[in-house]
Order: sequence, then C-alpha cells, then structure tokens
Amino acid sequence: MTAEETIASLEAQLKQTVERLVEVTEQLRVAQARIEELEKLKTPPPAFVKANKKLPSEGPKKARKKRETRHNRASRRSEPTQIVEHRVLSCPTCHLRLGGVSLTRVREVIDIPPPSPVEVTEHRIYKGWCAGCHQWHEAPVDWREQVVGQGRIGVRLASLIATMRTVMRLPIRQIQAYLLTLHRMRISSGEIVELLHRMKAQMQPQLDALKAEIRASPAIQADETGWREDGINGYIWSVCTPTIRYYEYHHSRGGEVVKRLIGETYGGVLGSDFYGGYNIHEGLHQRCWVHFLRDVHDLKEKYAHDEPLLTWAASVKAIYEQAVTWVEQGPDLCCAWRSSMSSSSSWWLFAVPSSARPPLSAPCVNE
Repeated sequence: MTAEETIASLEAQLKQTVERLVEVTEQLRVAQARIEELEKLKTPPPAFVKANKKLPSEGPKKARKKRETRHNRASRRSEPTQIVEHRVLSCPTCHLRLGGVSLTRVREVIDIPPPSPVEVTEHRIYKGWCAGCHQWHEAPVDWREQVVGQGRIGVRLASLIATMRTVMRLPIRQIQAYLLTLHRMRISSGEIVELLHRMKAQMQPQLDALKAEIRASPAIQADETGWREDGINGYIWSVCTPTIRYYEYHHSRGGEVVKRLIGETYGGVLGSDFYGGYNIHEGLHQRCWVHFLRDVHDLKEKYAHDEPLLTWAASVKAIYEQAVTWVEQGPDLCCAWRSSMSSSSSWWLFAVPSSARPPLSAPCVNE
C-alpha cells in the first residue's frame, strides 16, 4: 500500500470517527435535557422523611476511654448443681501408682436435664351416705391452685401455654408440636384456644385492679405503636406508671381508646407525645420534651436568621435544662413556683389544663 493510499484510508477513518462523535454528542444532549425535565417533575419528599446526613469527616481519633475496673474481670462461674471429679490413679504408660494428686483445672458444662413427660394425676373422689341426714357427702377438694376453671390442664402447664402464645407469640400448631415432642402430650388446637379464653377470664379481675391502680396514679405516661394481628393492622397501647406497665391491643388509633384506658375523669397528669389522639384528655397534660426540642431545632435550621425565634428557642432550652436539674437534685416546690411565676411568662410549658394552654403545650420532663 502506497503512502497516498494509507493517508486516504486514515482520512476516511477520521471522518467516520468525527461523524460518530457528533452523533454521540447529540444523544448526550438529548439525554441531559430529558433528565432535567424529569428532575422538574419530581415531587419533594413528605415532611416526615428525614434528609440524609453527611457522615462527619474523619479527624484525629479520640483516645479510647478506659472502662471501669469492675468490667475487666472475667465472667463469674455459675453455682454448680452437681460436681463430677475425674481422677487418675496410675500412670497410663508404666502403670505405676501416681502421687501428689491435685486439682489442675475446672471445666464448666451447662445443660438442661432431659425433658420429662407430663404428670397425669387422677383424683378419685369418694362419697358416703349419712344415715342421719339422709344425704350423700363427697370428700371436699379445693381445685383453685391446681387447675383453671373446669378444664383438665393444670396451672403450670396452662401458664406455659399462655406464655408461649402471648409472650413468645407462637402459633398454636407450634405449641402442639412442642408439647408432643418434649413432653409427649397430645392436645387439640380447640382445647388450647378454650384454655386461653378461660385464662383471660381468670385474669380479668387482676387486669381490672391494675387499670384501677393506674387511674389512681398522679401521673401516667401513654404511648402506642403499630401491631399486626392475623393480617389486620392494629395498635398496642401502653399506659405506664413508675411501678406498672399496662398494654392493650386495639384496632383503632382514635382518642376514644385513651378514655377507655385512663378513664374519662382522670385527674392526674397525662404524659404523651404530640399525637392528636391524646388531645381528647381535658385535664393536665405534659408533652414529650424530645419531640418538642426536635421541632424547635428544625425551626432554628429553617429560620436561621430569625432573631426572635432563636431567642425563644434558647429560653425553651434553658427551661428544659432547669427542669432536668430539678429532677436530678429534687426541686424546692415553693421556690420553683415563685420563680416560675415571677421570672418567666413561659411557665405554661409545664402541666396546664387543655382548655387554658396554647396550641403547643407542655413537653414531658420524663422523656
């Protein structure tokens, strides 16, 4: 191939390359225009969706804080329920008797005993005829500490079934499999369901007593969370005091559930977050400090140059820190009341009646 032919071939390839480059450039321009159109059509995320936070840049690592000496010890051995000694009396090689036998090491093995079958106790109750009053008399038996209701399942087995069903949330078939595999007991699903109903009726007085004790408490903390049962959405509601934790399942998230839990005439302080369902309570109401301060922080970021807002936010934070100090050290109620009434117009942030409070009401110091 001559030099002229080589040059002509290269010029042809260059022309094809330039044409291809122009074509790709045009495709890229169209794609970028389409991307810009789609970006304009995108809707902003809802307000409750939190923006991604940038990870802090890696700076000099802080020195690791030394933990307390009490945490540096090895875990303590459990108290042995039995001790097995392994001794060697003669040399395994030359079969001479060994001397100076002493303890060299200890190894702990934790296990459970093999499961035992259920105990089946047959109670034979006899009766006798009285010739004086002409009546039959049976031997008296108190069943209250042995069985639940008129069934055959004892209280320990009933408690185990109820725990597996409610706490462990096991399906009834798995409860049946467990009892059959480990304890060689056959029980129908219908009997398990009926047993659970009897136990619910048996425990109802205790539940009512707990609810009455909660309603008599000077303060109640309430909350709710989603809970799905049998493919149907619902909610677990909790009302708590320092000594009692009470939970109820309801399909509704409405405020009427709050009345059913704490009563319509509750005179104490209800602590909750800012969910509107709790507004049905017309008595003293405290709101969650965590939610409140988080909203204040969002306002500060949104209106960073609003000086009155920043001043108000600083005063709110000061009230919070003062409340925390009171909780830790124990408040002087008389001084606290005089101070709050005379020095600040924001004293309403603590518990006030619903009818007298502004739209953004008292955060809860307990959070």
